[in-house]
Amino acid sequence: MKSLWLSRTTLIWTLLVAATLISWELGHGVGFDDARAAGAAILVVTFIKVRFVVLDFMEIRTAPRWMRALLEAWIVLCASILIGLFLS
Repeated sequence: MKSLWLSRTTLIWTLLVAATLISWELGHGVGFDDARAAGAAILVVTFIKVRFVVLDFMEIRTAPRWMRALLEAWIVLCASILIGLFLS
């Protein structure tokens, strides 16, 4: 049972839950006076969560290097486009 709590999957899941709580707090105005800045911060947290899910739960962390690079680039591209559209 102790190995279950110390596994990488449990750690990543805990970080995802924490990131969800952080996003929720940011959405309620904690830490930002500007709603646009809070929204951009929520999007950043969201794409960090996407990266964790892709790498660990879709097992891309152990995939060939080109596949991991392609998916990491896709995440950065999508995040950049969405944050840019949100802030414009």
